[in-house]
Amino acid sequence: MSDAAAAKPEEGKKKKARKAAVQPTPPPEVSTSFIVLRAVISGTLGCPIGGGSPPSLLSAKSDGGPAAEDDVDTTPSLMQPSFIKDGYPSGKFSIPLGKKTGTACCVTLPDSGEGGSEEETDALLKVLETAANNAIRADLPITTFTMNRDDALATYGECILDAGQKNKFGKGGGKKKKKKDKKKDNKEDDDGGDDKKEVADNMITLAYLPNLILAVVPGPIYTRTSMIPGRIVLERGANATAISAGKKARKCDITIKFKVEVEETGDGSACRMVTDPVIATPGTNADSDDQKIDPIEIAELLTKSVRTEEGRMLLQKQEQDAALDADADAAASKLASASLAADGTDDPKGGDSNDAGNDDDMVVNAFEVTGKIDYTRLVSDFGSKLIEPELLARLERLTVGRGTVPYLHRFLRRNIFFSHRDLAKICDCLEQGKPMYLYTGRGPSSGAMHLGHLVPFLFTKWLQQAFQCPLVIQMTDDEKFLFKGVYSDETGDNLDHFASLTIENARDIIACGFIKEKTFIFSDLDYIGSMYPNIVRIWKAVTTNTVNGIFGFDGTSNIGKVAFPAIQAAPSFPSSFPVALGAGRDSDMACLIPCAIDQDPYFRMTRDVAHKLVPKSHPLGGKPALIHSKFFPPLQGAEGKMSSSDPNSAVFLTDGPDDIERKINQYAFSGGQKDKKLQEEHGANLEVDVSYQWLRFFCEDDDELERIGNEYESGSGEFWSTSVVKAKLISILQEMVAEHQGRRKDVTDEVIKEWMAERCIL
Repeated sequence: MSDAAAAKPEEGKKKKARKAAVQPTPPPEVSTSFIVLRAVISGTLGCPIGGGSPPSLLSAKSDGGPAAEDDVDTTPSLMQPSFIKDGYPSGKFSIPLGKKTGTACCVTLPDSGEGGSEEETDALLKVLETAANNAIRADLPITTFTMNRDDALATYGECILDAGQKNKFGKGGGKKKKKKDKKKDNKEDDDGGDDKKEVADNMITLAYLPNLILAVVPGPIYTRTSMIPGRIVLERGANATAISAGKKARKCDITIKFKVEVEETGDGSACRMVTDPVIATPGTNADSDDQKIDPIEIAELLTKSVRTEEGRMLLQKQEQDAALDADADAAASKLASASLAADGTDDPKGGDSNDAGNDDDMVVNAFEVTGKIDYTRLVSDFGSKLIEPELLARLERLTVGRGTVPYLHRFLRRNIFFSHRDLAKICDCLEQGKPMYLYTGRGPSSGAMHLGHLVPFLFTKWLQQAFQCPLVIQMTDDEKFLFKGVYSDETGDNLDHFASLTIENARDIIACGFIKEKTFIFSDLDYIGSMYPNIVRIWKAVTTNTVNGIFGFDGTSNIGKVAFPAIQAAPSFPSSFPVALGAGRDSDMACLIPCAIDQDPYFRMTRDVAHKLVPKSHPLGGKPALIHSKFFPPLQGAEGKMSSSDPNSAVFLTDGPDDIERKINQYAFSGGQKDKKLQEEHGANLEVDVSYQWLRFFCEDDDELERIGNEYESGSGEFWSTSVVKAKLISILQEMVAEHQGRRKDVTDEVIKEWMAERCIL
């Protein structure tokens, strides 16, 4: 047989179809870490979570940041299954970030080219690594649900996909299909088997980390971030984690090679923290909209905006560095010694000038606190009274003298709670054995409370113990919605969001250690019915002109804002608590309200009409008594008050030891001098030094605080320098916050229900 003849049968054979490459399914620790890293990288650098988002989503959030440039697609690459070759949990992917030094980002990426700084690159990668592991420690919930692929892409856009998924699903969302011959198609139509398979193939599973990311998962995923059995490490070296950026670069991106360092047990074996990481079963559609994520919740994730605390701190540092570059001498002088006076001469004591002109910048009302606070002037303006030594001694006799507490609270000893209304009449009630109760509250504006929020609750806990009296705590979730809520025609409002914050804040409040049998925590949204008769009476007694004059409302304010002051006033009257206090209209229980002085306007209004809601026998004529605190200063300077909206101004009760140390060292404003010689000559300005001011709030030992102040102010002794004083503060805060977090872990949802159950607390 000829060669040609032998070849013919081979030519007649059908070519075997090439098998499509199958992407290996990553283990759950890798899948979850991939989602967490996508979340924190986009949130920290301030770029959208992906590309290809419906225009309706970008307009869903009224206060969202700007969109990234039209030609910038921040879709991450398909995650490479490096865990197969490495032999340990790992993965690798990249994210495009625009051009130059990151035109898609808020944060400026370090130049990776010639002349660039490897230290800056390494520092940024450490920030990202820290953010990822902070997300693990934060025990964030991961919501998972399944949807039809086309419905999901129509609802959320291609921002939920990585590049591999985009290629797999094809343009517009439909999965790419191979051509089939007509005969095969007809057969499939007859038996219907492939129809079911196609329905299953059309389902995708999504994971959502609140305020961080919504994405299609690459494999099985845990239900909480803390279930990742170890820590995330960004691997360095050749073909590993790297940043490509430069002022003239046509392309900017970041490549991430990560591994999960699995924790080990004492015997050296791997410690698996969970055994069942399985998520919602793929191929099962969500039965109701309640199982899906409202598009309004991811609107901000599609904008060019920083969404993590680490990112905010990084961005602020870059802005500060830019300011130093622009005016190095002036900025360095101000930050190091704060010694520039209004005329440009040096103040050897450090800190900002104390000229009277700064007082004109002071603004204190129910909604804003700014400028240098003159508390003496504030007391005069508000018409309250300073707590005199005689009243303080009387209060000590009625508390310490009766053995209910060992000593006066440090906030009283140090004049932090400094002003009052009718506190002497509360002392009269205590001496005469007349009933009284405490009332304080919290507006739940964020999931994590900070140290400034803790101040009134720490003092209220002491008052409850000292007076052995009932306490009601109002959670004004309604107020926060009226003032900060948002609405979209597509998704409705976010009232439920503020209701959920009430529960989270209640955990922190309960962890403060109040007497459970004597404490009732309530949400306005749940409890307002019992208070409503008194709310109506207050509405009847107070004119719109009065409310507008006190709070600055005008015709543009929604009617809920105008109505709300009566809701905050109502708990001042015992008849608002017919069960908790067993009180009716004839009750003459006195009420004492510990609060920051910016809340005084609410209760000035209340006191003006109080006589209309109580019997004539009431010892204060129905008026609630108040005791006011000074403001807890932000990290950047001892003016104004701490704010949740600026995470760099605060230490949060969820912060870890490293977070606390970093924030104090990097952001706590110093009143010390710029070098050792000047510090020894002039000492520190304690009035503007944040670390010392915070020690006044949290260092219990009066003698130790006095020694720290004397040595720091004179520039001598153990506490002569800023670094030593900061170290002392860090140690105190780390211990205090850790103890609080330990108590908070024990506050389950069932425990919260018990504290918020309406019951008698007398």
